[in-house]
Amino acid sequence: MRQPKTTFRHDSLQDRETIQEFLNALIKGLDKGELLFSDEDGKIEMHPEGLLNLKVTASQDDNRHRVDVRISWQ
Repeated sequence: MRQPKTTFRHDSLQDRETIQEFLNALIKGLDKGELLFSDEDGKIEMHPEGLLNLKVTASQDDNRHRVDVRISWQ
């Protein structure tokens, strides 16, 4: 029997519109209280509720720009 998946990671090169679609899907999932992440190795289902921690960081160095968004809860 396959163990439940405990981590999910996605790394790809996308255009702004595709990233916006992904972020909108996250927003809809948060609104419904259900986040589902899946790939060929399995899926992770999360149910955010109550107060959530939000951390946003941004940085830029020469030609490299980065924005990180972290949402966590217990």
